[in-house]
Amino acid sequence: MSSDYAEYVRRTALRLPTVGIDIGGTKIAAGVVDGEGRILEQLRTETPHKSKSPKVVEDVITELVLALADRHDVHAVGIGAAGFVDAQRARVLFAPHLSWRNEPLQEALSDRLGLPVIVENDANAAAWAEWRFGAGAGEEHLVMVNLGTGIGGAIVHGGRLERGRYGMAGEFGHMTVVPGGHRCPCGNRGCWEQYSSGNALVREARELAAAESPVAQPLLDRVEGDVASITGPLVTEAAQEGDPCAVELLQEIGQWLGLGLANLAAALDPGRFVIGGGVSAAGELLLAPAREAYRRNLTGRGFRPEAEIFEAELGNTAGLIGAADLARGRARRFRTVKRARVERAERVSRTGVGRRRTQWWTPLER
Repeated sequence: MSSDYAEYVRRTALRLPTVGIDIGGTKIAAGVVDGEGRILEQLRTETPHKSKSPKVVEDVITELVLALADRHDVHAVGIGAAGFVDAQRARVLFAPHLSWRNEPLQEALSDRLGLPVIVENDANAAAWAEWRFGAGAGEEHLVMVNLGTGIGGAIVHGGRLERGRYGMAGEFGHMTVVPGGHRCPCGNRGCWEQYSSGNALVREARELAAAESPVAQPLLDRVEGDVASITGPLVTEAAQEGDPCAVELLQEIGQWLGLGLANLAAALDPGRFVIGGGVSAAGELLLAPAREAYRRNLTGRGFRPEAEIFEAELGNTAGLIGAADLARGRARRFRTVKRARVERAERVSRTGVGRRRTQWWTPLER
């Protein structure tokens, strides 16, 4: 490869537009993202039911990417999916919301789209986005904790995602914090996410309301007495408007959050925690008690530096942005290999020397 072309690749690589896909339990979001983390265009559609075959989901993703590619010069695709993704970022080993079981998603989609594709855990993708463009920028030892229906997490260390030996690091929500505690869908009892998550917030609010506790009456008034209509966003809204019961519920969730962060600090010693997910919309109503509990439970408290605890900045677009940015590394390698193949073909046509097979793109670890 010529040095001029190598320099061109280096200068232009970060500007390559790529597509990020965020696959959630109810929606699939797709967007074109530039090198600054800006979403140039975004599309959404419903997630197919988990009873549908893997090909149905692949069809939906393909349609979204092709629709965006009609209007943008995209160079790679990154997919963020909830569940276990293998260390090669090629297969979804298990997805709770879909029928994917050891699904070779990268191969299936790259063949159909003619573009490099990476597959990433959605929490990893979100953490990467926050590290590159959001609340984690500038911190080389970052841990992100996402509080949604459960708890997801990810680690960025030294500018790299730490995925673990088998690609499954960051499942913080299933650390046991209360042996023999609440049953978790994972099969264990007492998992962290049973005490600090959207599901935990709703469970506690509904239990208070169902017990006809006087302190929960304002919450019941908001749903006209229908306990099943109490949701996490409703509790957060009530707390922001000063409802003492809702404030107390969020304080409890925050205290459990702080306890878990102290445990993570003992194991990982990050410089910063970034808290994302839907529950983080409560802001300081959640984070203030979390910081207090973190300091109270931190090993070596008073004799060691304390990690900062920040609210995430990118909201529900973080997974999409992160997946697209991670795919940009494959786009750079694809351009380099594509050019090298052209130059090799020209050399062979002139001299007949150097014939060998080369794949049309190669993996690039980030």
